[in-house]
Amino acid sequence: MEVFDAVETRKSVRAYSSTPVPKEKLDRVIESGRLAPSAMNLQPWHFIIVHDTGKREEMSKARYAKFLKESPVVIVGCGDRKSSPKWFAIDTTIALQNMVLTATSEGLGTCWIGSFDEDMIRNLLKIPDHLTVVAMLAVGYPRKKLDLAATVIRSGSRKPAKDIVSVEEYGAKDER
Repeated sequence: MEVFDAVETRKSVRAYSSTPVPKEKLDRVIESGRLAPSAMNLQPWHFIIVHDTGKREEMSKARYAKFLKESPVVIVGCGDRKSSPKWFAIDTTIALQNMVLTATSEGLGTCWIGSFDEDMIRNLLKIPDHLTVVAMLAVGYPRKKLDLAATVIRSGSRKPAKDIVSVEEYGAKDER
């Protein structure tokens, strides 16, 4: 799959089959995060891979994260505020986005999770104080599920480029 194809076909998956994610696929997903660029090449990230059912169940208690208990893998992306106080969050999100696109190209579904209780996640996974939980990714094989809300959201079109792009200065359109 070409990169643009992964960007174009990627969607947030909130229903997962119980099929385990093969180690080789998960390794490629993690490797794509490891290879991400970062400010001054500090690589201020740490990724915690969570397979444990009990831990995923606990993590799923956040308002918009109920499906974490059924996704076979959750990747917790942490940023090191000590090594990169200004850029840790941006650099970690770049790495996580690499992972999302690689997972899509591997036939896996993902969902970016921003709804979580950081203190609970920190305690559950024994995350040291210098790291901040930036985001989590649910990863697994999509399960077919009738989700009317998601269907309605997806059926809406994306904003056209002319509404979100300016050239040279805000509001100026491309005259080429």
